[in-house]
Amino acid sequence: MKDQSLFYQKGKKAVLLFHAFTSNPKDMLSLGRALEREGYTVYAPVFSGHGTTDPDDLFDYSVEDWVQDGKEALAFLKGKGYEQVAALGLSLGGVVATDLLLNEEVLGGGIFASPVVSEYETSVAGHFMVWYNNMKEKAGLDQDERERIEPEARQKVNAILKGVNRHVARMEEDYSGLKKKVFIAQGGKDNMINEQSGKKFKEKLTNAQVDFHYYEEGPHVLTTGKIGKELQQDVLAYLSSLEWSV
Repeated sequence: MKDQSLFYQKGKKAVLLFHAFTSNPKDMLSLGRALEREGYTVYAPVFSGHGTTDPDDLFDYSVEDWVQDGKEALAFLKGKGYEQVAALGLSLGGVVATDLLLNEEVLGGGIFASPVVSEYETSVAGHFMVWYNNMKEKAGLDQDERERIEPEARQKVNAILKGVNRHVARMEEDYSGLKKKVFIAQGGKDNMINEQSGKKFKEKLTNAQVDFHYYEEGPHVLTTGKIGKELQQDVLAYLSSLEWSV
């Protein structure tokens, strides 16, 4: 399968962009190009199990694998000579970016509509099953076949999402110790993540410098459309505020 990762080599300042669960780096295409135009090098990798035509591929992986993907993406950029890197992500990608902020040598970063607060339930599982069913229909499975495999798929995705929530709960223990500049974006029309999650994340970052943005009309995928244009300008302003030495 064609490599769907994005890699725009431009300036010495590098930015990692991580996509959402069930998606691929197309989430970050517009934002990535906007950053490239302003002189940033951008790398948006594909998470393990994503970007294929078979949704069952996701079930072979967990949040630990996707965090490892994030670490390998950071190592890829550092191996290319980019010493200072910021990491940002949408939804699941924000969980990975937050893990890097807490545990790796990144200059800054943050989240777009990400479930980084464990106390809030999400509706990701329901949306996943709609997507899963559509993918299986496109693959040629009839309704009886789809109904037969649905219970097992639902059980597997619930296990994955519980793993994500446990990982987030562990990260939360370290939020108060984070002292980097953190970008947070949350949409008021998010149909997957509780709209209060971004604000709660900000409250937990008691020692970080937080650049918080609430887009009242923002959907879950904040990186596209009209809101995506606003987000681009806010992300560029945030990145320009970091203490780059390159």
